[in-house]
Amino acid sequence: MKTVGDGVRELRITDPSGAFRIIYLARLADRVLVLHAFRKTSQKTQKADLDLATRRLREWKKDNDRRNL
Repeated sequence: MKTVGDGVRELRITDPSGAFRIIYLARLADRVLVLHAFRKTSQKTQKADLDLATRRLREWKKDNDRRNL
């Protein structure tokens, strides 16, 4: 998902109760970073959901950079 960040992927799940999305980063050596998981309420992914995932990725990178100083 280039709209969120480099290397970010989206897992799509559909079942009788609805459609769900998980936005995650799996390019890390020892973990999968889940940025956001939500139930779809419309055809297009809401901007607020993308913005939240983007913000969480940015905050994680900032914290990670601080720890590696």
